[in-house]
Amino acid sequence: MKKQTKSAVVLIGVAAFSLLLSCNNNRQASSEQHSDSTKREQAHLSIEPMTETNDFQNAKLEIKGVKSEVVGDSVKLTFDFNVQNYELSKQTEDGHHEHTANSKDGQHIHFILDNKPYVALYKPTNTVTLAKNSEHVLLCFLSRSYHLSLKTPDANVLTKFKIDANGKYVKEDTPMDPMLFYSRPKGDYKGADTENVLLDFYIKNLNLSPNDYKVKVEVQDTTFTVDSWKPYIIKGAKPGDLEVKISLIDPKGNEVKGTYGEIERTSKIEP
Repeated sequence: MKKQTKSAVVLIGVAAFSLLLSCNNNRQASSEQHSDSTKREQAHLSIEPMTETNDFQNAKLEIKGVKSEVVGDSVKLTFDFNVQNYELSKQTEDGHHEHTANSKDGQHIHFILDNKPYVALYKPTNTVTLAKNSEHVLLCFLSRSYHLSLKTPDANVLTKFKIDANGKYVKEDTPMDPMLFYSRPKGDYKGADTENVLLDFYIKNLNLSPNDYKVKVEVQDTTFTVDSWKPYIIKGAKPGDLEVKISLIDPKGNEVKGTYGEIERTSKIEP
């Protein structure tokens, strides 16, 4: 009888110890889960400069020709491009393509008409339909497969033109005013693409420096000013709308107003 009593006591002790250990483990797991949740909630938006390679120094983009076709009150314009020392539809293999949103269709041209969201061209041609009696500015530049622009002098082309009352394409003088163009972010971001979101813009007829023009960047509640032309990476963007505004600041510290002075865009970060 005494042996049975001792065995029962041992069993009760083991059970109590197991229960205590289980409770401690549950509390520890709960604490870890709470800690992980807190870390996610405390994660904040950060924007870091991106290292840009000096590849493609000899890449060149030109408008080879423009064809027009009158269709009622509108005109179809077909732009044909000449691309040298750069291969469209090829993947850019410099390492960054693995860490940011990358086009499976490869390197391309960013076709930006009137500073509206660009159209990616994987072949050196594009057709747009425009109204008669309208005036337009077109910027095109070569882009890596992960959408980062080539910023060398020959890798872009800027032109101004109008469509007259008869639907004729008329090339005008190239703009000489300081101009800021928006490029990225653009569209919807999902999965791994949300971790590193490219921020990139294009400038024409100006220099960025501490004593010259600058660009003010606003991403959600984060605002900063840049005085050198470089890309950035947005990290920690929360699911929902990603609102970005870029503004050109003149050497006197004034914001340049208008289509080519301030641009706002909204992209989507998927959960």
